Amino acid sequence: MAGNEVPFSDSLKTQANMQQSLPFQNVPKADVSDKQTLLAVLQFLKKNNLKGTEELLKREASIKDDDVRPQTSSQSETDVSHALAAYKSADDPSLFTDYYTDLKTFIESCLDAHKVELSVILYPVFIHMYLEMVYNEHESYAILFFRRFSKEQEDFYQEDLQKLATVTKKEHMKGNELMESFKASKFVIKMSRDSYNHLKRYLQENKMKPLLNIIQEHLFIDVFDGVPRTKQQIDATSGALLGESERDANKVKVFYGLLKEPDINMPLEEEDEPPEGEDKPKKKKPKKDPLMMKKSKNDPHAPAFNRIPLPEMKDQDKMEKITAYREALKRVKVGRDNPPTICFYTVLNSYQGVTSIDMSEDSSLLCAGFADSTIRVFTTSSHKLRSMKTAAELDNIDRDADDVLERMMDDRSATDSKLLTGHSGPVYAARFSRDRKYLVSCSEDGTVRLWSLLTWTNLVCYKGHNHPVWDVEFSPYGHYFVSVGHDRTARLWATDHHVPIRIFSGHLSDMDCVKFHPNSNYIATGSNDRFIRLWDILNGNCVRLFSGHKGSVQALCFSPDGRFLASSGVDSVVLLWDIATGGLMAQMKGHTDTVYSLCFSRDGGVLASGGLDNSVKLWDVIKVLQEVDTDADTSIPSSVHVNDSTGLLIGSWATKATPVLCIHFTRKNLMIASGPAALTEEKSPHKT
Repeated sequence: MAGNEVPFSDSLKTQANMQQSLPFQNVPKADVSDKQTLLAVLQFLKKNNLKGTEELLKREASIKDDDVRPQTSSQSETDVSHALAAYKSADDPSLFTDYYTDLKTFIESCLDAHKVELSVILYPVFIHMYLEMVYNEHESYAILFFRRFSKEQEDFYQEDLQKLATVTKKEHMKGNELMESFKASKFVIKMSRDSYNHLKRYLQENKMKPLLNIIQEHLFIDVFDGVPRTKQQIDATSGALLGESERDANKVKVFYGLLKEPDINMPLEEEDEPPEGEDKPKKKKPKKDPLMMKKSKNDPHAPAFNRIPLPEMKDQDKMEKITAYREALKRVKVGRDNPPTICFYTVLNSYQGVTSIDMSEDSSLLCAGFADSTIRVFTTSSHKLRSMKTAAELDNIDRDADDVLERMMDDRSATDSKLLTGHSGPVYAARFSRDRKYLVSCSEDGTVRLWSLLTWTNLVCYKGHNHPVWDVEFSPYGHYFVSVGHDRTARLWATDHHVPIRIFSGHLSDMDCVKFHPNSNYIATGSNDRFIRLWDILNGNCVRLFSGHKGSVQALCFSPDGRFLASSGVDSVVLLWDIATGGLMAQMKGHTDTVYSLCFSRDGGVLASGGLDNSVKLWDVIKVLQEVDTDADTSIPSSVHVNDSTGLLIGSWATKATPVLCIHFTRKNLMIASGPAALTEEKSPHKT
């Protein structure tokens, strides 16, 4: 059944109709309330064995013994509190504690199957009761209410509650980011129909109108048919700022397949040519790489090649493709029985504070961003980094020569590293273009800069973000890049436009990381609101919403085939998502601190992760895929199993004192990791 929010407004109408059919319907409303109050007080006196007072009250109020029905103690206490409420105003703050306590008592009395699901409702109800008291200027009641119940909420909500604790006056609510998020959006809860009916029946029978109003106005209950979810299933997908993702948010079709590669004729390699003196064989057709031919087949899940405009492939790009295909033929298959070789680069003497590290696609270049606003690019091969000759020297070059690009470079400028300066704040990310001609960087100064790796100069300064820019990423096909920042937006840029060509908005807090899909039709963003969103570049819509992290999301990585997405962050857990269904496939636990880097092996069978716990861990993706229950109905949350087995860990390798900020697999599946040599007094090298 499709996800739907069952409104509580019908419940209120039913409750009103029931009241009209009660006895004393011709008696004035105040008299009905008085009689109900008297009956409730008599129940209280009877329960406490105060017979003298009870008989005196009966005589003076002319109430018969038959009118006083025996009730259980819990019913009596509830009736008394509700009856006394008739004397108080609708926004009486003293009632909120009673309502919340009654709701907790009811949930505790439910069967275990329903108790787990219903307990999820306590946190949003607590939040909105507190905000309502603050808004109505009941400061002392709000503070007491907060102190009494805040410690009972889940651990992963305590950081949000610390921020909310500073909102104690109505004036504090203006401009408070967390409060605005709760007021503007509904808290999403997935609940089985049986549990939902149980809750609705309780609220109707006990006439808890304030609770009904909160649920109606501030909660979205996504009701599904099926058995209630277990504690493990609920914990796997909860934890985001506003609960979970709606099932309807993940129903749009996503073209996650790879684009068809253009046909490229492979020239004969030098070793294939016959030696001199021997008879030359007959001319053969140019060879085609088997790997390339496999990728050239049409993928039924791939978007049309012209769905978004992509740059045309130049001759130099084709030669780069040929080189990549040849290296891929020598690729080593890695897995549980054959873990990859790991090469680690440590940035020494990093007193400037390394904030980010990245490697080029062909593994020949490494760049590091620093807190002193500089970027340094290193070569990892025997080829030195050279600058282009001066304009006067370029005029003397034969432009028709086959090696014209080589002649344009100045050997006198060859060094092992180059320094780029231009930003006026810490550089939080720097990324290479696939052809290694450009570098794009972002900074606390709110700008994104494009650099030429031929002249080693700043070409363009893009201004659009109003606050620090946390991450930036180049498209796999070049030309486009995307940036995210503190202003809660992602902006898509083109290298030939100084203004963004698309703006993606929807997160409730900072966007901390971004990644392009391999087919360049989608981008994924991770946020401090603990949600992950997948955006369609064509129309700017959010087509996937993932919830499950208990802390800010700091790293994302797509699998080479585009089907899966890995994420990690402050909660030290690595999650694996299925883009096709929008479901969570696996939880990989083992890190003890923030995970800042993720990377799939080139064949997609292994996922590597690294972070501030100074370790690199390898996870078995093949095992996850083998253990997936293909018969499970993904539209029913209670039928989905999340693999959190400790057997997914292939191995762990620790550094001596170096946090891991970058992990990269070469085309031959050699794993390269990198990080700064950390000093004991240094704080986290990443943004705070």
